[in-house]
Amino acid sequence: MTTQTCKAILVTGAGGFIGRRLVQELLRRGYRVRCMDRRPADHPAGYEQVLADLLDPDSLTAALVDVDSAYYLVHSMGRGQGDFADQDRQAARNFVAAAEAAGVRRVIYLGGLGETGDNLSHHLASRLEVAHILQAGRFSTTFLRAAVIIGYGGVSYEMVHSLVRRLPVMITPRWVATRNQPIAVNDVIAYLAGCLEESRTEGQTFDIGGPDIMTYKDMLERFARLEGRRLWIIPVPVLTPRLSSYWVGLVTPVKPAVAIALIEGLKNEVICRDNRIRELLPIPLTTFDDAIRTALAEQQQAGG
Repeated sequence: MTTQTCKAILVTGAGGFIGRRLVQELLRRGYRVRCMDRRPADHPAGYEQVLADLLDPDSLTAALVDVDSAYYLVHSMGRGQGDFADQDRQAARNFVAAAEAAGVRRVIYLGGLGETGDNLSHHLASRLEVAHILQAGRFSTTFLRAAVIIGYGGVSYEMVHSLVRRLPVMITPRWVATRNQPIAVNDVIAYLAGCLEESRTEGQTFDIGGPDIMTYKDMLERFARLEGRRLWIIPVPVLTPRLSSYWVGLVTPVKPAVAIALIEGLKNEVICRDNRIRELLPIPLTTFDDAIRTALAEQQQAGG
């Protein structure tokens, strides 16, 4: 560990799906980890916790004291009242101002693939705007653009799992033919932690995805097959993403507002166009089937 990284590594959104796993990995690698939460939360032994809210600028000063690098893993989708894009925009601006004042050296941000073009969903457009706000800061920003993340506890996994278990016959819109490149959550964590240790990733934007490219229809069918279930999918041209998000909200534990935001983004193809990170961080990538098997095993262990 270098002298710089003896300072704290701040993880915003430390209690979330990605944040919890990342904290564990950073602690395993011997880093001094500070978890930033809006309310008290349990984390692995050895962490520091600070209570702060990105929408409350005054709370960020203490969170960023003696911080070398920070992970930005926060977004407001489904958080509460108001437009989540407005909240995300203000949160990012507050963070940039506080990080600059604290002398933070670098930031690593996890966004999503498909964040290009003029026909973006509200959700993807917001995530891209956050990236631009962070990149304008007086620190080095690494922007990882991830495809669909597969792992127990993740929204995408929970949505697909519930659909496969509860709807043996699905009437779906055209988005089931959209291609994507899902990535296992453990591979995402390996990239996030690896970027901290590879200086050549500083100030760069990278696409990250798994080894399989498939349609959403393929994903659903392969998930069902791994669970030993039969699944019939009937695409129809008249069912809009917004309408389909309503039945997703009915049959899955995903909040309706989150389901709408996610499904409206399924029209955007999410495939890695730039594989430079594979040269800098040549981690072994997990297949889709193995990622699902791992998630199912974790869910069973958790009693789900």
